[in-house]
Order: sequence, then structure tokens, then C-alpha cells
Amino acid sequence: MSEPASNGFALPPALVSRADLARLVREVEQLDNDFEVQKVRDHKDEAHYTMPATSRSLQDFLKLNEINVSDAKTRTALKEQLRKLKDKAPVVHATFAVDADPEFLQQLVAWFRGQIHPQTLISVGLQPGLIGGMHLRTPNHVHDFSLRALLASKRGILLKELQGLQQ
Repeated sequence: MSEPASNGFALPPALVSRADLARLVREVEQLDNDFEVQKVRDHKDEAHYTMPATSRSLQDFLKLNEINVSDAKTRTALKEQLRKLKDKAPVVHATFAVDADPEFLQQLVAWFRGQIHPQTLISVGLQPGLIGGMHLRTPNHVHDFSLRALLASKRGILLKELQGLQQ
């Protein structure tokens, strides 16, 4: 693929949050700077540049989208489109009672990308008052899957059972 498709990027599972995407944008900018330094310093053709060291996240992204970053026009287009994606990608806010496991977040974002939108990102929050479970918020909906909400909805049953134990 010579030039990246207009914001039709597939995102690797390890790229979960907007912060991860911002890191990817910064790394692509640094990669472009490294190639420009090689161009000025060595006066070589772009085909002979050595690929600078990149993170696993960027390697996965480039491989998944079949992007060759040795071309300056491709890098420029990639930077612009990643910046747009960072600002426009749909974000689901997930709040947990405890720190979420990175593997779980990757599974959750993979599900959202498969079912809702292929470029969904997750903003993770922490609220110990949830007791357990999670609280999901999108621009249009709020879903409370917490143990606190479950206990509140079953309050009458719990009180009845507790009164039965006292007798």
C-alpha cells in the first residue's frame, strides 16, 4: 500500500486508548524526522534509507495496514490521517472498581471494534465505589454493570431476606 487509506485504518489490539494513539502519532512524527535527517546527512535516495528503531505498537500498526513508511509522501499523509483519527475516533468511557488488566482491555476493545466501530478507543477510569463490575458511557448511552447498581436494584429482596434471617 503506497498511501494510507483515508482514516480506514485497522488498529492493533494493543492500541486501546487515545493516549496510545497520541504516542503512535508522535512516533510517526519522530520516524519522519529520522528519515529527513538521513536525507540531509547522507544524500541518499529514499530507497536506501535504513529503517530507524520503532516500537512494537508502530510495527504492528504498519504491518496490519500494509503501510511502507520509506516514502515521504506516505509518511506525511499518515501523520495527517493519524492526527484526524486521534481527534475523531469514537471513544467509550469504561470505569472500573480496580485497575483493569491490559489483556482484558485488549479483549474489550477488540469486541467494540468488531461489533460497534473498527476504530473504537477506550478511556479507562477508576472508581472504587463501584465495588465490582464496570460502568460504560458513550456519547448516547450510559450502562451501569457494577455490583453497586445490582445491589441497589435488588434492595427490596435483600431487606426481605435479612428480615427473614432475624426472625
